[in-house]
Amino acid sequence: MSTRRRLTLALMLSSGVAVLEFWGGAISHSLALTTDAVHVCMDVFAFGIALLAALGAQRRANRRKTFGYGRIEVLGALANSAILLGATAILAYQAVLRFRAPVEPHGLTMTIVAAIGLAVNVSTGLILSGQHHVNHNLRAALTHVLGDSLGASAVIVGGVLIAVTGAAWIDPLLSLFVAAIIVIGVARVLRDASEVLLEATPPGIDTAEVEARIRAIGGVLAVHDLHVWTIGSGSHALSAHLLLDEGQLSFGGRILELLRRELAARYGIGHVTIQLETEHCDPGGIIICRSEEA
Repeated sequence: MSTRRRLTLALMLSSGVAVLEFWGGAISHSLALTTDAVHVCMDVFAFGIALLAALGAQRRANRRKTFGYGRIEVLGALANSAILLGATAILAYQAVLRFRAPVEPHGLTMTIVAAIGLAVNVSTGLILSGQHHVNHNLRAALTHVLGDSLGASAVIVGGVLIAVTGAAWIDPLLSLFVAAIIVIGVARVLRDASEVLLEATPPGIDTAEVEARIRAIGGVLAVHDLHVWTIGSGSHALSAHLLLDEGQLSFGGRILELLRRELAARYGIGHVTIQLETEHCDPGGIIICRSEEA
């Protein structure tokens, strides 16, 4: 099954769970179930953003957008985070009010609806797990599903306890717990989005190690102005200046090809721009070579 089909199916399933839990929260008067529905909406947005990123990655770069549309997902993630934080703040406020004026929800309805949601989440996780180890979008989406499964499990336990004890305070407490999960998830999304916008080195890539590997190539004397950043999900770029031994300058093309293959195979860097220089090369004689892999 293709990545797009997996994400589309996950989007449909999560949307159904969100609708079910909003309905269940309304008829059972459970704020915890409603908050978990908002949490599921976070998954829905995440899947939608991942699909948008997959579609954007297929659009070619143009003269205005020379790196293409890989960062559409970052814009979507920021909008998603703002909406979720607003909704979560409202629900947290309602939970605090319920501690003052408790409303006993229908525990059995809470448990049944949350159990159905958990079952669908598990199914969604199985759908996404097929290729999550090789696809960044699927890996991120699977993380969202696992977090939502935790929220649904908490609501199930809370529903059972409410049905047995009739303790109304459990519901707003669970609502705050799920709200905390949402805030942690949003904080993670904002951190990742800001790292991309600040063009930070991608996770798992050590620039010192990259520099050392470049310097290990025969003929390379020094490396400077080394930059590694993320264009979009799973798309990394590198630029650097390489000082070459003058006797190796004629092998510049071979060095670039070797470097391009090394960076792609070891670090997943597909967009490489290298400037070759020699110690006695005047500014007008600097050799600029470029190698790319879309």
